[in-house]
Amino acid sequence: MSNKSIKWTIFVITAIGNFIAMLDSTTVNLALYPMSVDLHVSMSQIQWVMIAYMLVLTVFLPFFGKLGDIFPKNKLYSTGFALFALGAFLNTTANNFGLLIAYRCLEALGASIMLSNAQAIIASIFKKEKRGKALGLNGCIVAIGGMSGPAIGGVLINYYGWHSVFFPCIPVALAGAYYSYKMLPHTVKTDRKNFKFDYKGFIYFTVSLFALLLAIAEGHTWGWNSLKIIILGVITLVFGVLFYLRDHKINYPLIDFSLFKIRTFTYGNLGVMTSYMAMYTNSILLPFFLQEILKYNALLTGLLILPYSVTLSFIAPIAGRLSGKYGSRYLTLAGPIVYCIALLMFTLYDKNCAMWQIVLASGIMGIGNGLFQSPSNNAIMTSVTPTELGLASGILALSRNMGNILGVAVTITLFETFRNMLLDNGELYDTAFLISYRTTMCFGILFGLACFLFAFVAHKPDKNSV
Repeated sequence: MSNKSIKWTIFVITAIGNFIAMLDSTTVNLALYPMSVDLHVSMSQIQWVMIAYMLVLTVFLPFFGKLGDIFPKNKLYSTGFALFALGAFLNTTANNFGLLIAYRCLEALGASIMLSNAQAIIASIFKKEKRGKALGLNGCIVAIGGMSGPAIGGVLINYYGWHSVFFPCIPVALAGAYYSYKMLPHTVKTDRKNFKFDYKGFIYFTVSLFALLLAIAEGHTWGWNSLKIIILGVITLVFGVLFYLRDHKINYPLIDFSLFKIRTFTYGNLGVMTSYMAMYTNSILLPFFLQEILKYNALLTGLLILPYSVTLSFIAPIAGRLSGKYGSRYLTLAGPIVYCIALLMFTLYDKNCAMWQIVLASGIMGIGNGLFQSPSNNAIMTSVTPTELGLASGILALSRNMGNILGVAVTITLFETFRNMLLDNGELYDTAFLISYRTTMCFGILFGLACFLFAFVAHKPDKNSV
């Protein structure tokens, strides 16, 4: 097998990890209602199937990214696949709510290993134009996973019940574990003999981030002024300060804060986070708009949302390749402008909105995200040294997940606040919904503009460059 073939084989193995993580997430989303009925729990309780998964996955991203710099990628990534397969299999046997949550957390550990190291593996085996192309294709594969999840999940749930949504990932993950061990790099560039792990710092970091994410995820349910949220805020602050002070004292920190002195790395990650906040402003509310206001059924709703994934999967590889050849600056600036235009279009829609208008806006949204994500990821991963790729990949994945969680929390809080306020003032439901929907989209535009500003600073040419 040629060197080129080996590289692309490694890419496929790595990308499959991202694919099944996204596939699992979207199919499980569809299964929440039948899960709640079968396990006799409320809809607010069953949301913990997703919340627990996202919390565990996100909290461990920097940790597993750090391990990716000191342990062979083949052993670590195959472990991620194996844990994911085990968690998915156990989920098929879960007969009560507690076991389902526990097995989802195990599955999340495997997903965290894969997501935190995928970008690092791709960045380590490809250079320049090929790196951008590979990162773009990776984004395309993730989009396909998200696109195919609802369709596969719908068929499985309809014919075999909700337990069956976990089956497709099991053989894929087992095959991934085997080929990861065989094909991925066996060596590391960091000297493990002199390596020390900051266990105390890891505990501080985990407690602080877990408290923060839990507060964000549940703030709209518990109330932002509730005692629970205040306590979580205090825990976040105290353990966050302890973590920061410790990591500045020791010479083997969990997170090397010197990375954040790199302008492209810091502002690039902020751009990624705000871009996901902008994306989720629309992706959370659009299905409700289509079903509650336009009265479309679930199948038609899925088809109308599909153009987003189609255009994203088409544009991402092209943008990634162009960024490797010409740089990321103009592409990362164009992306937020394009999807802000799409968000602006959504603010103009009402009950008389035609299908083609939804298709057009969704497609434009996918184009904007495709223009931004691959070039931004390429620039962030290129800005660090080869020995820091694992940690950088973990932090990049953390930024994406923080954007997801913040986007969901902010969107739901704003929308429900505006809607309830209007309903209390005597507005009809449809009118209150539309005004709240449009107002929330405006906040999405603000997140998009923030992303543009971060991208502008991140990729601003140095004064001394020619």
